[in-house]
Amino acid sequence: MDAAPEMLAIASARVRDERVRFIRADIFDWVPDRRYDVVFFGFWLSHVPPERFESFWSLVADCLKPTGRVFFVDDAHRTAEELVYGESSSLVRRQLHDGTPYRVVKVPHEPKALERRLQQLGWRITITPTSGPFFWGAGQLGLNDH
Repeated sequence: MDAAPEMLAIASARVRDERVRFIRADIFDWVPDRRYDVVFFGFWLSHVPPERFESFWSLVADCLKPTGRVFFVDDAHRTAEELVYGESSSLVRRQLHDGTPYRVVKVPHEPKALERRLQQLGWRITITPTSGPFFWGAGQLGLNDH
């Protein structure tokens, strides 16, 4: 899923499998039309605005079958140059290759704090730090919660 048709075109050119669906949508407006065994997202969670964190995880729950699982990878990397709004801000400034600046949400989740927050929302997810700012998480919604 992506809101950008350009990204979907790249992905569909790389993955030619009839079992894979490519959906153009804004994830915050999207309603799933089925439930899945697994939901995966890569380097996305850190771009979910803090005020949409809970509703995003509610959407993930709505996408999963009762025993479905979630898996994700992400990082907490933000450079000093990006922190033009201050270290406590979830907004950073980045530049395109042509030098055009833009703002992007980049929340630097700390693995243990993220794990606790998800537990408060009813998820049983283990988050494992790797090298540098990278981490991955895997788990499922508490069996009696959804």
